[in-house]
Amino acid sequence: QACAILISSKPNLETRAQTVEDAMAASSADKLLTMVSRLSLGLGGLAVIPSLCLYDVDGGQRVVMLNMLSGVEDKVRGEGTHFKVPWLMQPKIYNIRTRPKLIQTTTGTKDLQTITIHVRMLFKPAVDGLPNIHRTLGEDYDERVLPSIANEVIKATIAQYNAESLLTQREKVSNQIREGIVARAHQFNILMDDVSITHLTYGKEFAKAIEEKQVAEQEAERQKFIVTKAEQERQATVIRSEGEAEAAKLISEALKTHGSGLIEVRRIDAAKDIAESLAKSPNVMYLPSGQQMLLNVGGGGRPGGPQGQ
Repeated sequence: QACAILISSKPNLETRAQTVEDAMAASSADKLLTMVSRLSLGLGGLAVIPSLCLYDVDGGQRVVMLNMLSGVEDKVRGEGTHFKVPWLMQPKIYNIRTRPKLIQTTTGTKDLQTITIHVRMLFKPAVDGLPNIHRTLGEDYDERVLPSIANEVIKATIAQYNAESLLTQREKVSNQIREGIVARAHQFNILMDDVSITHLTYGKEFAKAIEEKQVAEQEAERQKFIVTKAEQERQATVIRSEGEAEAAKLISEALKTHGSGLIEVRRIDAAKDIAESLAKSPNVMYLPSGQQMLLNVGGGGRPGGPQGQ
């Protein structure tokens, strides 16, 4: 019996030893998994820290820091990577590049004409004034400030000029508008690089009046030309008449002095010209007799005289 008891207890001991070994292996695996999980949590925490505690500022940007305890800080952060305390510090990014802004307004001139004017502005915020801009205006400061000050300056300036003066003195008007907008924007920490008038249109009534005025001026110039032309023609007629009278006087004096010799010379010259013209004509083959062609130099066909052949 003792031998049987010893033989039967031997498998029990082996089973218990195997159970202890299995328990130890399971405990080691649990410890290993616990360490791996803790390490993973640590690495995950380290990976989250940069996104929560660091932020980047790109070129052409500046950051105003909002501290949840003390408010907006006066220090402005430049380009680069900066540190922040999560949930306590909130960075507000501002664009400091020059940007365009187009303002269109309709207003009246000094002579009560309605015009529409377009003004283009190039602006950017003053870097030192960004904290004050964030406190008083916010990130959409350009939409809050620029339309109001631009309309105010444009309307006040246009009201000082007549509608016609806006064309003849456009450069002066543009400079006055630029100076006014630059001065007003500086009060809000906004810098103006350029302000210029891009478009200027008048009302239909004024445009029609300008067209009628131009037509009237052109008609006046045409009438002036007609009068001048008539005067020149009158003077030409007078001069021509005076010349003819002088010529007649000279001819009369020549006839009195030399007789009819001048008339005979003129007759001969005229006859030569007529004969030359008839000779060149292909339709005339001969000169008929009995025709007065001014060829009778002896008296132009006096009665009883010989006829030219």
